[in-house]
Amino acid sequence: MKNIMIALLMFTFTLSAQESIKPQFTKEGNLTKVVYFHDSGAIAQTGFFKDKKRHGNWVSYKASGKKTAMGSYLSGKKNGQWFFWQGDDLMEVIYDNNKIVNVLEWNSSDKKLIAKND
Repeated sequence: MKNIMIALLMFTFTLSAQESIKPQFTKEGNLTKVVYFHDSGAIAQTGFFKDKKRHGNWVSYKASGKKTAMGSYLSGKKNGQWFFWQGDDLMEVIYDNNKIVNVLEWNSSDKKLIAKND
């Protein structure tokens, strides 16, 4: 559970970190697509805003281009399946209205339920 919290905190800090390369904003219907960049110019995050809140699919990347997190927001709150990659492990976190419902950890040999909130 400690690793889960560390991964989630790292992701949160990544989302709020200031980038030295200005983000790109593109209007797509009633959504605004945003692309944030690492200092190297590689894509750090992509996602959408609706009414100034995160909305829809978001993906985060390391500077090397490897995916670190993927999930969706609903009016600024995490909702549904989120995936967090750490090395060879994949953590699947299910959110409902920004609250963790359960967490599964996947690796190449097995899967196990780490936590489940009822």
